[in-house]
Amino acid sequence: MKKMIALVCLGLATAVSTPAFAGAQQEKMKACNVEAKGMKGQERKDFMKKCLKKDYVLKSAASSEKKAESAAKPSQKEKMKSCNAEAKSKKLKGDDRKKFMSTCLKG
Repeated sequence: MKKMIALVCLGLATAVSTPAFAGAQQEKMKACNVEAKGMKGQERKDFMKKCLKKDYVLKSAASSEKKAESAAKPSQKEKMKSCNAEAKSKKLKGDDRKKFMSTCLKG
């Protein structure tokens, strides 16, 4: 039973994180395109390569980071609601519920 719950949680985490990553990458591509406006040829190609790297900080990142931080709290609240509902539907109690909630909220 515990293995099944762990597999379900892992599957949900994978299914949820993949579209979120794709969306973030698309947003970064859009922002890089805005910053690269006016560049052409090799200059643009080099800039886009640098801009799309993980450690590059976009010029507009400061304002979007603040928005992301404020948006993260409701996301946790929604996650808590869904994990509670799932635990309730599985009729989990005591230590089993604690373990499930812990893994659910992390993923």
